[in-house]
Amino acid sequence: MLKNIPQIIAPDLMKILMEMGHSDLLIIADANYPAAAHAKRFIRADGIQIPELLDAIMYYFPLDHFVEYPAMLMKPLDTEPTPEIWTEYEDIIRKYDEEKAFKGFDYIDRLNFYEESEKAYVIVQTATTARYANIVLQKGVI
Repeated sequence: MLKNIPQIIAPDLMKILMEMGHSDLLIIADANYPAAAHAKRFIRADGIQIPELLDAIMYYFPLDHFVEYPAMLMKPLDTEPTPEIWTEYEDIIRKYDEEKAFKGFDYIDRLNFYEESEKAYVIVQTATTARYANIVLQKGVI
């Protein structure tokens, strides 16, 4: 055990976050996402909701401020409403954005999102059932 690391971050997840380098992608996926089919590395976070995990991770995880949008979301169909969970994500990311460099999210169509996920360093699958709750974070430098 180590001090001050929240229990929501499993040892395997902390190890992977530490292994990741500049510009590597982390995907935190909802329960419906086909993570195992698209992942190079796959971690299950059963029973954990994305907002709580995102909040724990962002304390340690620098976003890449060398790109315009270091955080990306899966774009819903034009006929669907904007997912409410996205507001929570933005609030969490801004809470940890010490440089005030976060400009908002980029939005990726579903099929392109699947392609991007195959490039990700890791996909963490949670128990979140909200639609379009998947989020991609691009790691920066400290």
